[in-house]
Amino acid sequence: MSPPSDSLPPPPDSPLRNRSFLGLVLTQLLGCINDNVFKWLSVCYAMGTGRIGSDTALVLGAACFTIPYLLLAPFSGSLADRYSKRVVIVACKVAEVVIMALAILALVLGNLTFLYFLVFLIGAQSALFAPSKYGAIPEMLPPPLLTAGNGWMGLVTVCGSALGMIGGYSLYGVVTPSLGGGLSPWELWPVIVALIGMAVAGTATAIMIEPLVAASPTRPLEIDPFSHTLPALRTLARETKLFRTALGIGFFWFLASLAQLNADPLGKEWLHLPQQSVGMLMAVLVLGLGGGSLLAGKWSEGKVELGIVPIGALGVVISSVLVYLTGRFVTADAPATHQVMFYLCAASLCLLGASAGLFDVPLESYLQHRTDPRLRGMILAATNFVVFLGILLSAAVFFVLKAVLGISPGAIFALAGLGTIPILIYALRLMPEITARFVFWLASHTVYRLQVVGRENIPERGGALIVANHVSWVDGILMLTSSSRFVRFLVYADYVRNPLLTGLAKVMHVIPIKASEGPRSIVMALKTAKEAVANGELVCIFAEGALTRTGQLQPFQRGLMKIVEGTNAPVIPAYLHGLWGSVFSFAGGKFFWKWPKHWPYRVAVHFGKPMPQPDDVSQVRLAVEQLGVDAVKSDKPYSPIPAVRFVQQCRETGKRIKVADSLGQEVSGTMLLLRTIIARRILERTTFAPDEQNIGILLPPSTGGCIANMAVSLSKRVAVNLNYTLSDDTLNYCIRTAGIKHILTSRQFLDRRPFKPEGAEFVFLDDLKDKVTKMDKAVAGLMAYALPTGIVTRMLGLHSVDPDETLSIIFTSGSTGEPKGVMLSHHNVASNIDAVDQLLHLEITDGLMGILPFFHSFGYTASMWLPLCFEPKGVYHFNPLDAKTIGKLVEKHKATILMSTPTFLKSYIKRVEPSQFASLDMVVVGAEKLPTDLAHQFHEKFKVMPSEGYGTTELSPVAAVNIPDHRSSEVQQKGTKLGTVGRPLPGVAAKVIDPDTGADLGVNREGLLLIKGPNVMKGYLQQPDKTAAVIRDGWYVTGDFAKLDDEGFIEITGRQSRFSKIGGEMVPHILLEEHLTRLTEDPSDEDAELRLAVTAVSDPNRGERLIVLHKPLKKPVPEVLKELSAMGLPNLWLPSADCFFEVERIPLLGTGKLDLKGIKDLAIARTQAS
Repeated sequence: MSPPSDSLPPPPDSPLRNRSFLGLVLTQLLGCINDNVFKWLSVCYAMGTGRIGSDTALVLGAACFTIPYLLLAPFSGSLADRYSKRVVIVACKVAEVVIMALAILALVLGNLTFLYFLVFLIGAQSALFAPSKYGAIPEMLPPPLLTAGNGWMGLVTVCGSALGMIGGYSLYGVVTPSLGGGLSPWELWPVIVALIGMAVAGTATAIMIEPLVAASPTRPLEIDPFSHTLPALRTLARETKLFRTALGIGFFWFLASLAQLNADPLGKEWLHLPQQSVGMLMAVLVLGLGGGSLLAGKWSEGKVELGIVPIGALGVVISSVLVYLTGRFVTADAPATHQVMFYLCAASLCLLGASAGLFDVPLESYLQHRTDPRLRGMILAATNFVVFLGILLSAAVFFVLKAVLGISPGAIFALAGLGTIPILIYALRLMPEITARFVFWLASHTVYRLQVVGRENIPERGGALIVANHVSWVDGILMLTSSSRFVRFLVYADYVRNPLLTGLAKVMHVIPIKASEGPRSIVMALKTAKEAVANGELVCIFAEGALTRTGQLQPFQRGLMKIVEGTNAPVIPAYLHGLWGSVFSFAGGKFFWKWPKHWPYRVAVHFGKPMPQPDDVSQVRLAVEQLGVDAVKSDKPYSPIPAVRFVQQCRETGKRIKVADSLGQEVSGTMLLLRTIIARRILERTTFAPDEQNIGILLPPSTGGCIANMAVSLSKRVAVNLNYTLSDDTLNYCIRTAGIKHILTSRQFLDRRPFKPEGAEFVFLDDLKDKVTKMDKAVAGLMAYALPTGIVTRMLGLHSVDPDETLSIIFTSGSTGEPKGVMLSHHNVASNIDAVDQLLHLEITDGLMGILPFFHSFGYTASMWLPLCFEPKGVYHFNPLDAKTIGKLVEKHKATILMSTPTFLKSYIKRVEPSQFASLDMVVVGAEKLPTDLAHQFHEKFKVMPSEGYGTTELSPVAAVNIPDHRSSEVQQKGTKLGTVGRPLPGVAAKVIDPDTGADLGVNREGLLLIKGPNVMKGYLQQPDKTAAVIRDGWYVTGDFAKLDDEGFIEITGRQSRFSKIGGEMVPHILLEEHLTRLTEDPSDEDAELRLAVTAVSDPNRGERLIVLHKPLKKPVPEVLKELSAMGLPNLWLPSADCFFEVERIPLLGTGKLDLKGIKDLAIARTQAS
């Protein structure tokens, strides 16, 4: 069968969805039932006639059924290779119909010899069928489904055996032959229906199998069992690992056959069961075997997991002894079903079956997966010879132990268990590292719910280096258990030398490394790792060199490149997701000593595409970072939407103050939820049309603004916070574009900012209180105080919200033109606040001072949703320039976090007392570049260094941020670098490209900044062309120029629109503004507003001309230009004196950002007037 092409769809996630495999499974089930019904009916008939003893009848039946497997092993293998396996399978099923017809004749005649001969024939039919059925599995299923497929085959085989045994005993009980003669046809009708009916049905299911290509059409048929069995066995013996596997499979069938033979005397002699009930013991044993087979498939997770084998062997030892210990206490004084020990014995039999399934399935999968397809028939035939030699040997052993030595059935089980101990010891000695890996798997899966993505990217053979991020103490265990192959790790040397871990480190073949021991030690460790990769092994390195203490991806050490250098081995990037926050991570500032947030903890390991020859370590780091993007996106179905988090957080907050504002409002968590639900009910009942989706909100940051936004979100509608600093015409443009029919506002606000909407009507929150009914209060009270949050969210319909649906539309500031409606999804906002919480380590004692308006994406996401979905309190004031009121609010509410813009910080430096900001321990600024001197001034006064972040409305909005450094005696990790906007958020990737060619520029080169992550917007409202222009293959084109440094920090060097091309050279406006601001700054000036801005107008000679708009200066312009020239700037960068224009104030947007369009328009007007 030809391998599938790359263009084919991915394989199904269940082997039973494959039509051919389903047909094979049904064929195997029906055939197995029929074979065993006939065999056990024949054995019971033989015992019932009294012509031979019971033990002899059992052994003779087993021998007649098994011997054909030994005699026909070479022939069956060559048959499976030479012809299509489907043809062989169908032919065998037709032969089964004929044999079953002859069996009816033998029963009518009462001829015992003929009956046992037919048992021999049905054994021969099964022997011819076996290599084809097992050889067909890897031709039908892809490797990831092999273990699951074998689990199903094992399940139906053992279930068929059990059902066949029960059926054989039951049919015998129905037809009950006379001891001296045969059976009448009337007495045989159940047998005819059962045997011939199942044979015909099995033939029909075999026809379901699609045609299979012959593996070796020219191979001759090997009829002589003696001359061809030895070559097949030699072929098997040459493959040492496969030979050991075959011996293991043979041992399993030895035990299975011995248990089957022993079940009859165990039931009758030890457990005192009637003859017709003995088959139930086999059913219990087989039930466990089926469960163990399926469990092995589940535990293997799409890979061949040999580490399960010793676990199964240990289970066989324990359960076999338990059968003996429990069964010996069942007495004949009372019915067995009335005795506790009987049920304990049955449970032990079930455990024995399950353990046997765990032992066998991985071996069967390994044999099929590792066998050369050209030799598969021969190898499987040789394996079948070993298997059925073991089955035949089990019949002989049973006869000697039972009939000759007189050993009890329970003791036979105990001896079988004790005989498994050497097998267990051998397995542990043979593959200790694989066993240890599986033990780790069991332990880790008890704590974590692990998802592995991209396992197919790990090469099945050959060396490779896995490079992963490092989040927790269990990263190595999770990486080890996620790989389909054994992995060696570079590990901190002190752990390896720990007496408690030395033995384990030796078993796992770890490579110790310790930087403090000098270059020689590092070189030796890297050399060992390189040799391992060159020898075809998998090696894993956590390239950050230490566990992250900040939650961010740290710089990668360059040593990883030395490992793959000259080996031609690929680098496999890997990303561990979801571990930050677990007890084994440094979340909360400590390892271990914290309660887990969830159990089991949902985590994921993502493996990326192999990187054949990466250019440098930064390329590998970017690949790992991009896997983090994929990880967060794949976590989307399990991440609650913001509205659900709001409900949960309000309930958890209870009576504690959740939001407060400068109007004197202080509202607890449950009261906030109560008011929100009431507002939602009234608006749904009186205002919103069923098909009305976008709801306008015209309110400042306040408690009322929060309630309005939450009510809209709980209504599963889209909040559109309108920018009240825009002109009326622009506001109405936004209303028309979004199709807004209702605008939530208050009369008090409209008194301050009068506005007449076009095509929409106001809904005054002030009026809602008069519409509250008793039912509103009762329902909201139940939902806010009494009902479980899960029920509340379902009552609100939030469980049905798609995370990709739009949560909000935020119009851009219009700083470069007409505002665009940015559509942010629930997942956009949820992922952004998750990442910020991860980095800021928000706690219940925190309070966030919200001064940014909710129409600003920073204010909407960080100032509103962040505190409403997490533990901090939110405190709001509507005027970010009202420094004195903000100072009082911070002092009163002990706010610890302030989110602002650099422009507003200038006002706070001048007007806020240090004691008022004493509680602040974090200040995050964005929207514009943070001047270094401003950061130092703020730190000098308030003892808090502002952290600059970066984002845009299209990025929900945060993409990168500086966070506090981590310093300890063991580890120092940088979180802040002045002059940069920090590193990307967890789950966000950044890269710099050439703006002309689109080529990646790597690190330390200036280019156009692109951002990728779950925070990238859905798109622009009704503007697909503009959306396509800025989102390319998932990357958002920011329009900003930047550099990425070696440590992953982003330095914004300018905006595409804030460069002028003068004389062929790009001149940055922002850099000129920084220099001019320093030269013209007056420390004694109390005015905190922006003093100047640089823009450009067209120039016929040089393309563009720089223009400086400024407020009154303390220095004359020629003096400023002289000092600017002395700073060593190129002459092209220097504006002429006639390009300085004094203005009353610099145009700003309501967010504090420069109004770039307003500045340009003003510059054009002034130059034309001059």
